[in-house]
Amino acid sequence: MRDVADAAGVSQPLVSIVMRDVPGASPESRAHVLEVAARLGYRRDERARMLKQGRSRLIGIVFHAAQPFHGQLIDELQLAARTAGYNVSLAAVTKRRGEADAVEALLGERVEGLVLLGASLDEQQLNRIADEVPVVTVASQYSSERFDSVSMDDARGTELAVQHLHERGHSRILYLGAPGVSGDEVRTETFLEATAEAGLGDEVAIVAGGASEAAGAEAIEDALRRYPDTTAVIAFNDRSAQGVVAQARLLGKRVPEDLAVVGFDNSEQAELPYLQLTSLAQDPAQLASAAVEMVVGRVDANAEGESPRIGEHRILPTELVVRSSSGGSGNPVERSR
Repeated sequence: MRDVADAAGVSQPLVSIVMRDVPGASPESRAHVLEVAARLGYRRDERARMLKQGRSRLIGIVFHAAQPFHGQLIDELQLAARTAGYNVSLAAVTKRRGEADAVEALLGERVEGLVLLGASLDEQQLNRIADEVPVVTVASQYSSERFDSVSMDDARGTELAVQHLHERGHSRILYLGAPGVSGDEVRTETFLEATAEAGLGDEVAIVAGGASEAAGAEAIEDALRRYPDTTAVIAFNDRSAQGVVAQARLLGKRVPEDLAVVGFDNSEQAELPYLQLTSLAQDPAQLASAAVEMVVGRVDANAEGESPRIGEHRILPTELVVRSSSGGSGNPVERSR
């Protein structure tokens, strides 16, 4: 500000008034100071200003770098946070940095709340983090009273996938899971329940796969050796399903004529012309809006000195978007609730 004041030929307090956008400067002086500041490349340090007030108005977001759907969520989260008057800081989970390390990095930046995408930390770990700052998990289901969560209805989604494939004449259905990844346990249990209810219990199988294209490709090759009569696959997510489709075609299987494939997330990749993947939709805008609403609600309540809130756990409705990978028309998209 001293440099701006010198260049503009005005006092430093006047520059401060202009930069804080408070009364005390004439329109001419304000315009002159802003023009000089822009020419010098001056930017007010918003974080330092907020920290002086005891606030950062910063929400930390932990995401998995390898998951394309998390990119869609981040876009929506940034928009929702900005609308609520907050900025965001990002920390990626990678092969060399775990979720706990990503959380610690954001806590070091003085974030006022955390949004964890696809959290895999156990409830005790999250409870400890929630003792420091408000926490909301997205696309992971918990029941703690000390933090919040929002997710799509994994159970209902799995039921819809099983019903859809059964209605199209499939009985030898495979669930390609991702053990240890958030959401897999619910989907596995529901798959067994839904197939048993449909009378398919003796004909279905569950195979451990993963959440990546490579994991899906490797798992389906092994699965088709073990269960050669399989005619349909429900994959843990769209990335895994993409690997299933690619590897099945390399093995001489036609999709969907020989092998119908369903994924989860309804990511942007699901709409690719060569894929046209049937998928359970997770609405990133709905998830982001709910997550920001909950974390900001807790942050503001803490700032006002209100008593701690009991954890809220929202499950949002999902739908099956039917495309050609499971025998749908592909154009237009069919939707089954």
